[in-house]
Amino acid sequence: MTQQYSFLKFKDPTFEDFHLLYCGRQDCPSGYSFGPAVRPNYLIHYVIKGKGYYYVNDRKYTIEEKQGFLIRPGELTFYQADETDPWTYLWIGFDGSKAKTYLKYGGMGETDYTFGCQESEQLTQYLEQMLEHDTWGHYHELSLQGILFLFFATLAKSAELPYEEDVETDNLYISKAIEYIQKNYQNPILVTDIANYVSLSRTYLTTLFQQTLHLSPQQFLMKFRITKASELLINSELAVHTIANSCGYNDPLAFSKAFKKITGLSPLNYRKANTQNHYKRDSDPHQHEKGND
Repeated sequence: MTQQYSFLKFKDPTFEDFHLLYCGRQDCPSGYSFGPAVRPNYLIHYVIKGKGYYYVNDRKYTIEEKQGFLIRPGELTFYQADETDPWTYLWIGFDGSKAKTYLKYGGMGETDYTFGCQESEQLTQYLEQMLEHDTWGHYHELSLQGILFLFFATLAKSAELPYEEDVETDNLYISKAIEYIQKNYQNPILVTDIANYVSLSRTYLTTLFQQTLHLSPQQFLMKFRITKASELLINSELAVHTIANSCGYNDPLAFSKAFKKITGLSPLNYRKANTQNHYKRDSDPHQHEKGND
């Protein structure tokens, strides 16, 4: 029997929300057991061949080929290889604030302790790749993080859990769409670009925006761009065509039409009116009490 170990522990992990701690593979002899023990982090065992038994919370689970079991932090567990057909398994230890979320994607909710995955060769390949990156360094740390996500992506693919169509999910789509607009409004993006980013059809994204914000995505994008343009008109001396380009409008005329539609003023008149008001407030703090001359 051969045993292979690799411990990859980071005292101060770069990826605090989800990170690998250690991993390995073991061909177990008949009846080999571990525990009872309590772990400080999450640990997955995945059986490549053979079978064994997992004990947790006064329950016994029989784990066979292409199945696995989850050990959660702080829970007392025990596991043992079968006497006649002992298992060979691989394991990965991990932790982080997003660990529960990624476990759920892989089919392991709060009450699940076992899982199945038919992609045995793929998971084994990822484990072998992890074991190759046992040297300290940014390249190895980033590589391990990528392989860890690929490992869980394979579990998620096998679990085939659909997105939950609830209010929280809808709000998440809206938040991600707004985040995309905030980061890309200066580029000539379209509503289809936003829809593609959040993996929704344009029609469904529009429905969510109308239901939540009472605006279409196009209207929200326009209002956001004009708000940014308004700030630049007041707080800078940039030319109008430069501000238009900075807010996603390649055509100054189209920018002026959109600006007037939202504010009721042309960009130049808006700048003139608001810079004058700024000057009056700065020169006479009581100007707003006197009325117009």
